[in-house]
Amino acid sequence: MKSETKKIIFSLKFPIYFAILFFFIKIIEIIFFDSFVEYGVLPREKEGLIGIVTAPLIHGSFSHLFSNIPPFLVLSIGIFYFYERLAYRIFFSIYFFSNILVWLFARSSYHIGASGIVYGMASFLFVSGIIRKSKRLLALSLLIVFWYGSMIWGIIPMKIGVSWESHLFGMLVGILISFYFKSKSLKHSKKEEKTNYNYSSDKIEVEYSLDKKTKK
Repeated sequence: MKSETKKIIFSLKFPIYFAILFFFIKIIEIIFFDSFVEYGVLPREKEGLIGIVTAPLIHGSFSHLFSNIPPFLVLSIGIFYFYERLAYRIFFSIYFFSNILVWLFARSSYHIGASGIVYGMASFLFVSGIIRKSKRLLALSLLIVFWYGSMIWGIIPMKIGVSWESHLFGMLVGILISFYFKSKSLKHSKKEEKTNYNYSSDKIEVEYSLDKKTKK
């Protein structure tokens, strides 16, 4: 019971802290009457490289932010709970590689928002659950389909101002990462577990894609 409680705390801590960071950045924008859109990914431009790190942290509005938070928390908590030993590697692989692909291949517009990561985590959890053939992970895969199956429409360019490329590349990276980590152990060794646990004792809103010509 005690180890299960520690596991739950471990799975909640990072996702919640990261979600708070989303809110903090949006509040800073409002306080200083500024927009951080120019810190999004701007494909094939040097000034757009910073977006590989910063773009998922920036949201165009509170409605955009609030629509991303619930699936972000559900999916990231799922990764940190079921893939505890690999969780950080999985999360940041999706985070960075999806944005690198956006910078390389997407339209020449500013791409911001966390929904690319959401797509990556959803596809990872779905595919990984199937290829690992674990009953618990298969059940999780079915839940992902049930809750977020409609996300598939987000990878199609159906609406102006939507970064469908972020969704598409996030999904592709999630699938590739699931195969890369296929044979990796999910659980911490006892030594790793002790170190980690005792340390420091939707509706999916589509991602924003803003034309760079609107930049002031």
